[in-house]
Amino acid sequence: MRSCLRALAVAALLAVLGSGCASGFPKDPEGTLDRVRGGELRAGVTESPPWTEVADSGRPSGVEVELVEEFADRIDAEVVWYPGAESHLIRSLEGGDLDVVVAGLTETSPWEKHAALTRPHTQIETWDGRTEKIVLATRLGENGFLTELETFLVEREAGR
Repeated sequence: MRSCLRALAVAALLAVLGSGCASGFPKDPEGTLDRVRGGELRAGVTESPPWTEVADSGRPSGVEVELVEEFADRIDAEVVWYPGAESHLIRSLEGGDLDVVVAGLTETSPWEKHAALTRPHTQIETWDGRTEKIVLATRLGENGFLTELETFLVEREAGR
């Protein structure tokens, strides 16, 4: 009898856990990933060579620009670039007007309270011997989008 109850309890626990997995975690409260997939990825960019550069025409280039464009291809999205000052871009990200910001940010960025920072996509040694890890910024709370972007970064790194 006791083992039967234990088996029922385990089955109930597995059913609850299984339903949680099937409910689409992690979620985006604002639906970023669903909106962007097959649609438009709004990306803020500020000048920070070699990670990002913005031509006089407004066309961005650089390592992080290429990353975002590759990610957009993966989710069948079209990137629309919005050049601007870093502080303005982060405020726009917070307000939901942007989906990602590329600016050569480090994992110790002062913006970490205003944006979700990805896992590092690269690291560099600074002139004084420190290691700086370079990240992208996404909107806080949009964990489905963040997870999709980080999965892309991990898979890209593994493919090198």
